[in-house]
Amino acid sequence: MTNTEVDPRVHPFHIEFGDEQVEDFRRRVRGTRHAAPLPVDDWTTGIPSNELAELLARWAEHDWQATEDRLNALPHILTNIDGQNIHAVHVRSPHPDAVPLLLMHGWPGSFLEFESLIGPLTDPPAYGGDASDAFDVVIPSHPGFGFSMPLVGTDWQRGDIAAVMLELMSRLGYERFAVQGGDVGAGVAPEIGRLTPERVIGVHVNGSLGSFVGGVDEETRAALTPVEQDRLRRVGEFMQREFGYIAIQSTRPGLVGQMLADSPAAQFAWILDKLQAWTHPAERPAADILGERFIFENAGLYWFTASGGTSAYVGYAQDAAWGTQPESSGVPTAVIVFAHDVGLRFAEEKANHIVRWTDVEDRGGHFAAMEEPDLLLDDVREFLRPLR
Repeated sequence: MTNTEVDPRVHPFHIEFGDEQVEDFRRRVRGTRHAAPLPVDDWTTGIPSNELAELLARWAEHDWQATEDRLNALPHILTNIDGQNIHAVHVRSPHPDAVPLLLMHGWPGSFLEFESLIGPLTDPPAYGGDASDAFDVVIPSHPGFGFSMPLVGTDWQRGDIAAVMLELMSRLGYERFAVQGGDVGAGVAPEIGRLTPERVIGVHVNGSLGSFVGGVDEETRAALTPVEQDRLRRVGEFMQREFGYIAIQSTRPGLVGQMLADSPAAQFAWILDKLQAWTHPAERPAADILGERFIFENAGLYWFTASGGTSAYVGYAQDAAWGTQPESSGVPTAVIVFAHDVGLRFAEEKANHIVRWTDVEDRGGHFAAMEEPDLLLDDVREFLRPLR
C-alpha cells in the first residue's frame, strides 16, 4: 500500500438504508421463488426448506428504521485510506488511562458482532467491572465489508488490511494499542504486530491465528492431547465436508457476488448456512444462539451494501498467506479456543509469541463475542492487564 491518501480526515458517518431500498428489499424477499425440497431436506444438504421460508418471511418484516436508530446512537466514522473507504465504530471510554483496543470481525460477520461488548469494554464499572480494565474501542469494517465500500485496488492480503488498520489507528490518535479478532480478524491481528511490533501491546484472538494445519506425522500426532487430536480430526472433516464455500469464494468471488447482490434470499441463505455450522452446539438453531435480530441485520448489512462478492474477494480470494510460515513479531499473543473451533497450539507457536492459551472444551462456537461474551471479556482483560 502507498501513503498517498485521497483525504486523510476522519468524518462522522450516519447509517441510512433508504425507504426505496427497504421497499425493494421487502418486495424481493416476499417474491422469493423457493426451490422444491430435496429428497433429503435437512442441514446435511443445505437449509431445510420450511425453516428458510419461515425465516425469510420474518426477515421481510424486519424494522429497519429501528435498526438505524439503534446503530446511529453509536459514534460511526468514515475515512479514506489510499482511496479505500474505511468505516468504523469508535467509542472512547469515560475513564482515564483507557487502553485503545482494535476489534476485528470475520466472515460472514460484521462490526455488529461486537455491539454488546462496547459498554462492558468502555465503561466496566457500569457492568460490575473495574475502571482499570477500561478500553477505548475501535470496531472497523474490513475493506469490502459492509460500509467499507466500494472496494478499490487488487492487493488485499492480510498484510494489506493490517496496514490500513494501522493507518486508521494513527488517524484516531492512537500510537500504541491492543488488537482482538476472530476468523478473518484473527488472521489480520498478528500481521498488524508484524508490521509495527512497537505499536502493538498485545494480540488476542479467538479460534486460531490463521495457521493452516494439514497432515502431521505420526510422532507429532502421538504427542497431541486428546483435545488436540479431536481438533485435528475435525480439521480433516472440514476439508472433506465444508470446504466448498472457500473453493467458490476464493476462485469465483465475482460470480458468487453477482448472485448474492441480486437475491436477498440467496445472500441470507449463504450466510445462515455458515452461522448454523459454526455456532455451538450444532443441533441448536443459530437464531437461538446468536439472536434473530443479529441474523437479520447482519445479512441485511451484506445485502444493502452489496458486499457479498467483495467480502469474498478480500476474505478468501486474496489470502495468499495460507500455508506460508511468517516470522514471529515478538508481540505477546493470547488465544482462546472455544468448543467449535480447532486452534492447535503447536501450529500457532511457530510464528507467534504465545504467552497465554485457553481451551474451553465444552462451550462456545466461532462467534465468541456473541456466544460467550463474558468468557471472552474475562480472557481479554486478564491477558492485557500486565501489558497496559
